[in-house]
Amino acid sequence: MDHPRARRAHPRWEGGDRRLPSRAVLITSVGLAVIQVAGTHAAQRGQTTAHPLDAFGYALLLLGPAVLLLRNRLPVVACAGTAAIAVVYLLIGYPYGPVFLSVVVGFVNAILAGHRRAAWSSIGAIYLAHLLLTVVTGKLHWDDAGQWARELGTLAWLLLVVLAAEVVRSRIEQREQRRQVRAEREQRVADEQRLAIARELHDVLAHSISLINIQAGVALELLDGDPEQARTALTTIKQTSKEALGEVRQVLGTLRTPGRSDAAPRTPAPGLARLGELVDQARTAGLEVALRTTGTPRALPQGVELAAFRIVQEALTNVIRHSSARTAEVGLAYTDEALVLDIEDPGPLSATGGPRAGGSGSGLTGMRERVAALGGSVSAAASGAGFRVHAELPLHRSAGSAGSAAVEEMP
Repeated sequence: MDHPRARRAHPRWEGGDRRLPSRAVLITSVGLAVIQVAGTHAAQRGQTTAHPLDAFGYALLLLGPAVLLLRNRLPVVACAGTAAIAVVYLLIGYPYGPVFLSVVVGFVNAILAGHRRAAWSSIGAIYLAHLLLTVVTGKLHWDDAGQWARELGTLAWLLLVVLAAEVVRSRIEQREQRRQVRAEREQRVADEQRLAIARELHDVLAHSISLINIQAGVALELLDGDPEQARTALTTIKQTSKEALGEVRQVLGTLRTPGRSDAAPRTPAPGLARLGELVDQARTAGLEVALRTTGTPRALPQGVELAAFRIVQEALTNVIRHSSARTAEVGLAYTDEALVLDIEDPGPLSATGGPRAGGSGSGLTGMRERVAALGGSVSAAASGAGFRVHAELPLHRSAGSAGSAAVEEMP
């Protein structure tokens, strides 16, 4: 990321704006005017055949830098104007000198502003005027090797100016492209972090609030007839809300301390070791969950364990919220290549549960995003009268698999 002081030092160059500050434009134009007048006045002493400088000649020497005052707003006008002034200067036959400095500045400015055709045309016009003047005055002879050498030197000088301007333009464009790529990459990372935080908050809050809502209803219903059971429901509400607040605080803590190495989470990320808590919470909400494990349980990558925990959590939350079923089955299969999850309930949908079709809910979207980030596959579909979530989380993600998960559409 560019240093903030650099951005403050060159505010006009941010975002591809290559204009100089107005004060710099004025100072350079005044400096060029002084150099052109003084330099040409001194250079004319050795050019006895040239037209002596007069008032019009000095006016042309001052007019070029004056036209350059427009180079920020009208780069083509500044480039063509300085070239036209130089052509008039040459055709009259005034002595050679630093009159070409204004042309060089106007040419480079037009190149950097993206007007390459106008800049090249201006340089070509100046050289043709110089060549015409040389031929008309009889200074160029076929057998004059020295004059041809001088002409080739002039042409080489012009080509050197053109090459330098093009190199500078190319370097600046490359720098801007790198800056744009860096900004896009930072924006993409920020978007991914924002989506990850949104998923975490949704999974935590949806699950916890669903349990709190159910237990609150139980407490209200049993408050008079069975105070002890109501007390149990309120205790569950207290414990669930405390855990939810802790996880929300941990997620929000990452927002307050971005990029800090000491901003480690206070508690470990949820993993498969906490599936027992999910089962107990589901049971307090009236859902009997059977946990079935095949294969050899072992420690898995943190990302895989977190994704598996959240998928099971979201699936059980959907059963509690949308299904009339009082039982559900969670299956975990450990293989050499992947962790396979199956969460199924016998259904049917509850009268107030609403449709689960389409997969447009935030929970199902979060499942797809988590699995896609690991390069796995997930499907959520009706199974008889109930619903089944099946996910395969690869344990060793191959290069380029992120974001290319085979995700079956939620029917």
